[in-house]
Amino acid sequence: MPPTSPHKTPGRKSRWNIRLLLILIVLLGIAVREIALEHRPSFLRPGRHLYAYVSNTADGTLTAVNLVTLAAAATVSVGPSPSGIRAHPKRDEIWGVSTSGGYVWVLDTKALRVVARIPVGSEPYAVDFSRDGMRAYVAASGSDAVAEIDCSTRRVVARARTGKRPWIARVTPDGKLVIVTNRGDSTVSLLSAPTFATVATIQVASQPEQVAVLPDSSKAYISSADSDRISVLNLRNYGLIANLELGGTPGSFVMKSDGGELYIPSPNAHGLIVVDTWTNDVADYVMLGSAPEDAVLSPDGQLLYVSDPGASQIVPVQIGVRQALQPIAIGQQPGVLEFASLGNTLLAVDAGSDQLAVVRTEGCSQASGSSAGCLIALVPVGRDPRGLAIKEF
Repeated sequence: MPPTSPHKTPGRKSRWNIRLLLILIVLLGIAVREIALEHRPSFLRPGRHLYAYVSNTADGTLTAVNLVTLAAAATVSVGPSPSGIRAHPKRDEIWGVSTSGGYVWVLDTKALRVVARIPVGSEPYAVDFSRDGMRAYVAASGSDAVAEIDCSTRRVVARARTGKRPWIARVTPDGKLVIVTNRGDSTVSLLSAPTFATVATIQVASQPEQVAVLPDSSKAYISSADSDRISVLNLRNYGLIANLELGGTPGSFVMKSDGGELYIPSPNAHGLIVVDTWTNDVADYVMLGSAPEDAVLSPDGQLLYVSDPGASQIVPVQIGVRQALQPIAIGQQPGVLEFASLGNTLLAVDAGSDQLAVVRTEGCSQASGSSAGCLIALVPVGRDPRGLAIKEF
């Protein structure tokens, strides 16, 4: 009697193949969803948008980059030599200046078009806003004056004389003073914000440029463009406290949230200089690399990210222990840095490659980059990008 053959069920194998295929499709869908959610700002409500805006010096344009899709949405002409771009604190607008054109331009973020050009005088470089967003202030370097703009009507409502070749105007956190740095005569003009009248003129270190103010508005720190010094001003009695030697030319200023320390990248000192704002002394120095330029604090205040265009990298620094971590390789010449409001996304303008670098600062493996950050995208923008602003609307 022939042996009994095992029972065979036609189609069983094909049914298992179909089930396996369905499982794989479901798993793939979950993986795609998780990746999308990882890069999407989870807090954005339906109809909300998060964009970065990059000013391009060489072609007089502004590139709007969608930070959800990580792609350029539009490039808008704003005028020659755009600089000093800022997101308006209350309105769905981006403001900046045309240095060669002598005006402030205003971009409507929803329409992605310029809705105003406001003449302010020759050679403006930057714009700042009052705390309530009602007023904007712009120094015109070629006119030795500063203009006050009503943000709702977009008209100049007051002008004041300054020292020679004013660089920028900054409003103190309490909204009482407007600080103007005058490069031509190495002075700082202090104006009353309510009246726009000059209350004091203070001699400082040569060619003053940048301004950092303590959160309580009691002191201001002023950088010198051609020396290794910063000037410390008493804003209560309008006097000079000290001209502090740093040991290196100052780059950007970053104030600790509690005002206790001022962080200053120094290109020719090849590192980070830490100033104690209570004693007005240099408290520490951290060697970083080639020519550190700009810096920004992480949202939790634990890490300072410093751009080094000379070494094509960003260096994370643990502030508490003064330790530089493994650098993050970025394009060619990373410069201006900003954190997006989604928290773990750092943006860097790369003037060397005409791109906006997008860096994730959490969840990076050593294989993908530094434990404090990894590059996830390079978005093409215009030629010679220099300025950066971020706006949710």
